[in-house]
Amino acid sequence: MPKSTPHLVKRTLDKDLDKIAYVEEATNYVSRGLAGPGIGLVFLVVAMIFAGVYVINQPGAAIVIAAAAIGAYMAMNIGANDVTNNVGPAVGSKAMSMTVALIIAAVFETAGAMIAGGDVVETISKGILDPSLMSNTDIFIWAMMAALLSSALWVNLATWLGAPVSTTHAVVGGVVGAGVAAAGVGSIDWVQMAGIATSWVISPLLGGVVAALFLAFIKEYIIYREDKIAAARKWVPVLIALMVGSFSAYLALKGLKKVADISLLTATMIGLVAGAMSWAGSVPLVRRQSIGLENRNQSLRKLFRLPLIFSAALLSFAHGANDVANAIGPLSAIVHAAQDHEITAQISIPLWVMVIGAFGISLGLLLFGPRLIRLVGEQITKLNPMRAFCVALSAAFTVIVASWLGLPVSSTHIAVGAVFGVGFFREWYTRNSKRRINYMRMKAGNWDIEEPEERNPDELRRRYLVRRSHFMTIVAAWVITVPASALLAAAIYWAMFVLFV
Repeated sequence: MPKSTPHLVKRTLDKDLDKIAYVEEATNYVSRGLAGPGIGLVFLVVAMIFAGVYVINQPGAAIVIAAAAIGAYMAMNIGANDVTNNVGPAVGSKAMSMTVALIIAAVFETAGAMIAGGDVVETISKGILDPSLMSNTDIFIWAMMAALLSSALWVNLATWLGAPVSTTHAVVGGVVGAGVAAAGVGSIDWVQMAGIATSWVISPLLGGVVAALFLAFIKEYIIYREDKIAAARKWVPVLIALMVGSFSAYLALKGLKKVADISLLTATMIGLVAGAMSWAGSVPLVRRQSIGLENRNQSLRKLFRLPLIFSAALLSFAHGANDVANAIGPLSAIVHAAQDHEITAQISIPLWVMVIGAFGISLGLLLFGPRLIRLVGEQITKLNPMRAFCVALSAAFTVIVASWLGLPVSSTHIAVGAVFGVGFFREWYTRNSKRRINYMRMKAGNWDIEEPEERNPDELRRRYLVRRSHFMTIVAAWVITVPASALLAAAIYWAMFVLFV
């Protein structure tokens, strides 16, 4: 008889090995969650060492090195929260992958901060605090430290909660709270604060309305037309020209202050010339891309993909040029006050401070940005390249219009408001557009399709295209950003005052 094969099974050992495998798997899962904070902590230490190389032998070196760590922390939070609005719609519409979006945003954010970030900034955000009312430079330094730390902590909390907020408003709130705690209520320009408060309402409404108008135009003149491709050949170059013109004016007005002092009229002329040139170049390009495309919406998305990627890159460049000041403005003020023992409203930015701000924004985006990118691009409302294009176009166009009217606006609120505007408009259009109903009837060959008002109201509510939970969370975060960061700054200032002054 052949010998039977022995069964080399040790059940107890197998159970122990399975347990070890589960523990290793759980450990790897937990360690992935700690990788981002660990790398961020290493960057803070590197920022302190980098600052120390430049200031170690100068007055106030210790306080400047500590402030560099806080500034680096704020820069990372700007990257994790604010930058996501620039690329979120493009990712949500599948125009680009998450990896490509992170690379484009990181590169152009850094380029915008380093090339056009401005060599002079307002150290007291938006001129709301009168530095002459500070009794000495030490109090001013601790007030700026408290403002910077409080705004960074608030933006960090908002990012963790999944709420895109305005980092500018967080810095404003921090300056207000620390200023009141350090120099009293009279140190704040409350008229200026009232203007900033109006932007809470103006920015998202303008962004939403403008995005909805662009989407209405695309639906009426391109999507719900019998020959979509012919309509696209006519109107897509016009929309591209409007986008390029708006971005050119936006960058000239807001992003190139370091290179040249450009007036609103000059920026408008630059935008008109750039728009005309882009229209002339895009007409043959769109015609060539549209050859062989089927007469359906999926084909239209291909025509909007490249302009959407282009807009995400330009938005990131402009954002890096402007909002890096939220991290390096207070830090530059601390450096100047500690080394020169004077307080001024505007100062030059040291190169090493700019480097910390630029790389901090990019690192924060790469480590912590994907969560809010998915929220803005996918979870608020469903986006395709046409809708995402409307969001990007609204962001640039609204800032230009607001600058022309002298209105204070937040680019973050505009971009997120545009996403909401697109979603709410789709809800309204789906229910009320006669053109859409007639188009659907013609396409289906069925003229008995019911009118929207004939449907069950409960069914209509179930088909909401905007998630109300995200809407309420984000609006609540916007409303409390300034008071929350102000209260936090006041508390931090008093703690610093008791411990160090």
